[in-house]
Amino acid sequence: MASQPSSAHVHANTPCSPQDVDTFLNDAEALVMRRGARMTRIRRKVLRLLLESAEPAKAYDLLANLDGEGSAKPPTVYRALDFLQESGLAHKIESLNAYVACGHASHSHSAVFLICDSCGGAEELHAVSTSQALKVETAAAGFNMTRAVIEVRGTCRDCAA
Repeated sequence: MASQPSSAHVHANTPCSPQDVDTFLNDAEALVMRRGARMTRIRRKVLRLLLESAEPAKAYDLLANLDGEGSAKPPTVYRALDFLQESGLAHKIESLNAYVACGHASHSHSAVFLICDSCGGAEELHAVSTSQALKVETAAAGFNMTRAVIEVRGTCRDCAA
């Protein structure tokens, strides 16, 4: 994957990332099938790489780690990432141009990421009241929100200590 920040305390997918990768991959495949889609070998491998990553992963890092997938090219990885985002299995952190897995695909939610300017870690926060307020405010503006990713920059608890 991408180079690790110098700090040993990286928060990537917590608390959103499942602990048992294989079980989650099987559950994700069942979820995708129930929705009438297919979890291809590349999509599954990209999701596994996201789940196993200690930090948000860039598309080209994922591509470099798709060993055994022979003809995988950048568009292949981007299509897989788009599919995983649409399925609720991954989020893109725009300011980092990187992706993280999401273990809460069973329900739709807005992702709020806390991004540490010191160590480069990113942690997903379930800001339920913030998400609800955003839905109310966007609806009042006549906008039908389908999803949102909010990025908050600052210093994580470990770097602040």
